[in-house]
Amino acid sequence: MNTGPAQVRAALAEAYRSEWGVVFGTIVRLTGDWELAEDCAQEAFARALPAWEREGVPQKPGAWLVTAARHRAFDVLRRGTTERGKLAEVAALDAAREPQPPGDERLRLVFTCCHPALPMESRVALTLRAVSGLTTREIARAFLVGEDTVSQRILRAKRKIAAAGIPYRVPPPGARAERLDGVLAVIYLMFTEGYAPSDGSTQRDSLAEEAVRLARLVAAEAPDEPEARGLLALLLLQHSRRAARLDADGGLVTLDRQDRTRWDHALIAEGVALAREAVDSGGSYALQAAIAAQHALAPTAAATDWAAIVTWYDRLLALRANPVVELNRAVAVGMHQGPQAQLDAVDALGTSKKLAGNHAVPAVRADALRRLGRAREAAGVYRTAESIAPNAAIAREYAKQAEVLEQMAEGNVPL
Repeated sequence: MNTGPAQVRAALAEAYRSEWGVVFGTIVRLTGDWELAEDCAQEAFARALPAWEREGVPQKPGAWLVTAARHRAFDVLRRGTTERGKLAEVAALDAAREPQPPGDERLRLVFTCCHPALPMESRVALTLRAVSGLTTREIARAFLVGEDTVSQRILRAKRKIAAAGIPYRVPPPGARAERLDGVLAVIYLMFTEGYAPSDGSTQRDSLAEEAVRLARLVAAEAPDEPEARGLLALLLLQHSRRAARLDADGGLVTLDRQDRTRWDHALIAEGVALAREAVDSGGSYALQAAIAAQHALAPTAAATDWAAIVTWYDRLLALRANPVVELNRAVAVGMHQGPQAQLDAVDALGTSKKLAGNHAVPAVRADALRRLGRAREAAGVYRTAESIAPNAAIAREYAKQAEVLEQMAEGNVPL
């Protein structure tokens, strides 16, 4: 069936988002050549536009693209091959008429890109390029680094895979759980960099959305892994609040002041259902998702079940000590037991080296002092938090809190 140019371009764009990893991964599997795979995948998508405009969008766009890329790889290898080993490889490629199931292909690609032998920044860049099909320019823009930097990271990752003989496969059962942790860590890092960028800029939705898409992919294609579902639940619940996190001036809106009607309740429903499925596993992401679900289900900040949240934090800390989790627990304890309990809890963390210079520590302490009615002290601690805030939006929020408290202290106005 023929379709118009606009419909063809839309179909091709959708195929790029959903099928790039399958097309790319298929050629990597068949040839072991990452550079050739990228060239052939790009060529397949380039050829698709005029062919689909002429012949109509195929019923199975992914299969069409895989076939086109495989034919391109066959032609390139055949023209450039004289060695007997390579000729055998070409023959095997020509015999590979049927593509592997897409899920198998994507999962192999994700596990290879996230191999622990690669540096974390290379894992992230290679995953975004190979699995998601983002260009080096798009990746550079997402992380606010130069295109050359991204290109070098990807190139070094490909060379490391070749030099170290890293296999293109899903790990065997005995090693899969450990390797899955690394895959999920890469995806969570991507999401965090989009949701709360480390460089201090405001949220970058496109990167967070790509992390959600990858989390969906892994959860769908590793259905027996509850932590994959736990991570997806956590990301969905956090991402559901994106529209309410910043005000019209780009300032940060804290969770207790967010307009909950602006939250994405479809994402919340999906995330809560997944969190309930995964939480019995007791995994870190599943427990964090359970905490996020409590926030998402509360109609108002005051109606939050803080006792349940403290319990979830206790279970999370039982897995392994983490000062950031302890700081978050201090807030929950304060909301459940009162500001003095919050102040005692955060002061107990004051010597943690991992929290040194973290703006959230004085901010949590200042909040407890404010709620205790110690306005002047709270204002001073908010000023400390302002001085080490990671970005202008957070600094403005702390300054605003400090100014209100300073006025109260000077005017002897009760809190």
